[in-house]
Amino acid sequence: MEMAKTQSQRAKAAKQKAIALARWDDEGGAPAVPSPLRYEVRGLPDTERRVLECLGAALVEEWSNLPTDIQRTIFQRATADNVYDPAELKSRIARFLHDHKGASGAR
Repeated sequence: MEMAKTQSQRAKAAKQKAIALARWDDEGGAPAVPSPLRYEVRGLPDTERRVLECLGAALVEEWSNLPTDIQRTIFQRATADNVYDPAELKSRIARFLHDHKGASGAR
């Protein structure tokens, strides 16, 4: 019974986040702000790419535990790349975070 309650609470929280993200997107989403840190991952040495992979995996694992303002700031910086279509990038990142929320062992 306790496990079902926890799953129900998680499902409710996930639905609320999805609604909030949809509302946020309806309001125009995150404005594109230039980030002082732009990386061309293909040009990085393997060790630095691995560091970014580890940081990214840790961030995904903790995403739902982060305050909303921090989530928005990270999302804005991640989607501020002028190389890709911003709407497509936002959609892909949002879908990735949704599909991997609560993931453990993503290291």
